[in-house]
Order: sequence, then C-alpha cells, then structure tokens
Amino acid sequence: MMASTGPLAGLAVLDLSTIVSGGTATSMLADFGAEVIKVEHPGGGDPLRSWGPFLSGQSVWWKVVSRNKKSITLDLSRPRGQQLLLSLAGRADVLVENFRPGTLEKWGLGPERLLDANPRLVVLRISGFGQTGPYRHRPGFGTIAEAMSGLVALSGFPDSPPLLPPLPLADEVAGIVGAMAALMAIYHRQRSGRGQVIDVSLYEPLFRLLIPYVTQYLTLGIVARRSGNEFPDAAPRNLYRARDGGWIAISATSQRVFERLAAAIGRPDLIEDPRFADNAARVRNREALDAILGEWIGSHTEDEILARCEESGAVAGPVYDVARILRDPHYAARGDIIRAPDPHLGEIPMIGVVPALSETPGAVVGPGPALGAHNAEIYGGRLGLSEEELDSLRAQEVI
Repeated sequence: MMASTGPLAGLAVLDLSTIVSGGTATSMLADFGAEVIKVEHPGGGDPLRSWGPFLSGQSVWWKVVSRNKKSITLDLSRPRGQQLLLSLAGRADVLVENFRPGTLEKWGLGPERLLDANPRLVVLRISGFGQTGPYRHRPGFGTIAEAMSGLVALSGFPDSPPLLPPLPLADEVAGIVGAMAALMAIYHRQRSGRGQVIDVSLYEPLFRLLIPYVTQYLTLGIVARRSGNEFPDAAPRNLYRARDGGWIAISATSQRVFERLAAAIGRPDLIEDPRFADNAARVRNREALDAILGEWIGSHTEDEILARCEESGAVAGPVYDVARILRDPHYAARGDIIRAPDPHLGEIPMIGVVPALSETPGAVVGPGPALGAHNAEIYGGRLGLSEEELDSLRAQEVI
C-alpha cells in the first residue's frame, strides 16, 4: 500500500471497532491521510469480512469500508494483548471503539488507563445507547437505533407501516459524527495539550436530524407523522411520474423558484392564484397543486420536463438508481466513482472521496487489506519487536 497523503497525514488512529459505525468514522479519516491501524481478533477478524456480496471471495463491504487502512491482529482479552494495545495507544492520536459499554473496562483498557498511557489520546466511543443512561448496557444495532430515534416513525406514507432505511443509516451517520467529533477534540488538544473521551450513540445523531419536530411538539402540540414524499412545511415537494415511466423530483418551496416552475409548465396563472400565492397557501392546497403538476409531468417525457425546467431555472431532477448513476456524466466529471488498485482483484471500483478539498484532497490508496497484513510493519517497525517475539506471539495466539 502506498503512503497516504492529505490534510490528516501523520495522524495515527487505532481502530478497534467492528462492522460499520466505527469503521465509517475511521474510513473518513483514512480517506484524508490518517494512518488507520485496524485492530482485529486473530480468530477471524472483523465480522464485516463475512458480509456479502463477495467478489472473488472478497467481501465488497470490507474492501470499501476498510480502504486505506492497515490490519493487525490482537487478542485484547489476553494480558499480553492488552499490554501491546497500551503500547500502541501511547503512540496514537485517536482510538476508536464500538464495543458494548463496559467491555474495554473489563479488559483493563478503559479510558482512564488509556489516558494514563497517553494523556493526549482522543478516545472515540460509539455504542448503541451511549456510555450513560439506563439503556447503556443494551446491545445496540443500527436498526434498533433507527427505530428508537424517531426517524422510522416518520418514514413511509400515511397509510403504510413505518419504513426502515435501506442501508445502515444509523451506523453511517454515527460514524460521520464521530469523525467530526474526533477532529474537534484534536483541535482542542492543540490548544490544551489534553485528549478526551467522546461518547457517540447510534440513535442520537439521527435524533439530532429531527429538526424542529421536538420543539413544535412541546410548544405547539404538533405531532410529526408519516407524509410520504411530501414535506409537511413546504409545497410543492414530491415525486411525479413522467410519460415515459421515470420519476421526477420537484422542489419549489421558495416563492421565486415556484414562479419559475409555473413558467416551466406553461402556467403563469398559478402565480396569481390565491391558492398558491405563498408557501403557506400552497401547503394548505397541496393536493390541488400536486394534481396540476402531476398532470403536466405525466404528459411529457423526462427529457422534455428537465429541459423545460432547466430553461426556466426551476428545480427538478430524475430519480437515479446505481446503474443510472454510473452512466451520468456529472458523476464522472466529479470523480465520484474511482478504481482502486487491489492485490487480490487487480482493481476494484468504489465511491470516491467526499468532500473535495482544493489544497489538501483525499485519496484512496488501497481497498481493505488482508487480515494481519501489517503485523510485521506495526509490531516490528513501530514497537520494535523482533521476529522471534512475533513468532512467540503467534504461537500464543495473541496475534
């Protein structure tokens, strides 16, 4: 694997997490140059390695989520493994874990001991319900966090059951929030010289997105409910089916954009219609407005609709699946899909680095590595262990 470059080059991160949430946090950091050392159990590694689908026997999930990382094996339940982890923590900037609360403490690796080993260390802890509160010991999976965050209750149509997201949303969002929090803690350390402990739950980052539903309930008694593709506080905002079968997203919640939409569909009279005079009026009369838009869009092809909207400055876009994304010239021009070199597969396509930085861009230097591929580099080169010591650790199944 080539050396990483980017704004976080030189930042050393220990990744003790499993599956997705902590992996997303460290993947974000690794994309921008942090040296992420993935610490895995020698008996099989991160369970994410077993998630399908598989490409030539390699997990696609693992290859993408663990890109740019280095893999070492270490049994943290063994005293010698704990000693080695403390030695690595003494040389690290950030340690990320997502075990059930109390697990690190059971191994004698709680934050107090980690910060004793390295007072400048930032410890990012991701768990289902956080490190405090009556639910802290519950096992936390993203599905449960999504359900209890309030998000799932709002997802779906009024006459449908609530809908879970079609991807591990709680894990991904918690990982992004965790990466941001780690960088905030690093910024604080630059001024204070001290590390700290970050407590991120899986449910709270999603709960944070429910703006302003808590406030409106407590102050106005308004209960947010499932509304399908509509947005309760603005109109029009919906999906409409074109004549040739595709779906078109329309959002015209500001007055200026609504006027442009009215011009695009050849209905300037809508601007003067008191039912649609402003956003509040459009919200009250959204069914009538949706019927007008649906009739016009349903009588035109997707290309005709998008051309008219672009010409007038209205906001519209087609609903894409992955196959269509791969054909889109804008995605290609932005470098949103890249091909990373892989020692097992030659190369593997995956999503590119987000966001784009003008002076210090990130990069993908390699997909997820083989289990323990960097044991010699880290234990030998970083901690100075001899080959005989490494052989002994292997024999004891510590690594």
